[in-house]
Amino acid sequence: MDIKEIQNLIKFVAKSGASEVKLEMKDLKISIRTGALGNSNETTYVQQIPVAQQLPPTPPAQPETPVVATDTASSGSTDDDSKYITIKSPIIGTFYRKPSPDKPTFVEVGDTIGKGDVLCVIEAMKLFNDIESEISGKIVKILVDDSSPVEFDQPLFLVDPS
Repeated sequence: MDIKEIQNLIKFVAKSGASEVKLEMKDLKISIRTGALGNSNETTYVQQIPVAQQLPPTPPAQPETPVVATDTASSGSTDDDSKYITIKSPIIGTFYRKPSPDKPTFVEVGDTIGKGDVLCVIEAMKLFNDIESEISGKIVKILVDDSSPVEFDQPLFLVDPS
């Protein structure tokens, strides 16, 4: 099992609401605990071998909400959004605009960013992940409120690359 498969398993467990999952294979043991209070039926179900069968039904249900939100946002300002690049969340977790509560925000609307600049932090499973820009440009809009939960591939920022 490679790191990507483990990350996908962690994402699935976080979405499922299970509080603890244990997985044992030939030469690998994985135990994932979350702070969520999931019911024991979910935990038992996730622990069974057909974990791969659970993955396909869950993602189609989750992306529906971001797709609807994205469609609504783009239908309201189609001309504006078409010239901007959307920076999306690479993971699920909690979005933070500051490195800590007493520090200033990473970026504000109107700020010029460069490739590799930290834009925000996303907390996933008590790990804080710096989200860096892959493009240079100017922040046009911040699409997520501070301390809000975000989904995988959810739009976070609109950037004007010119």
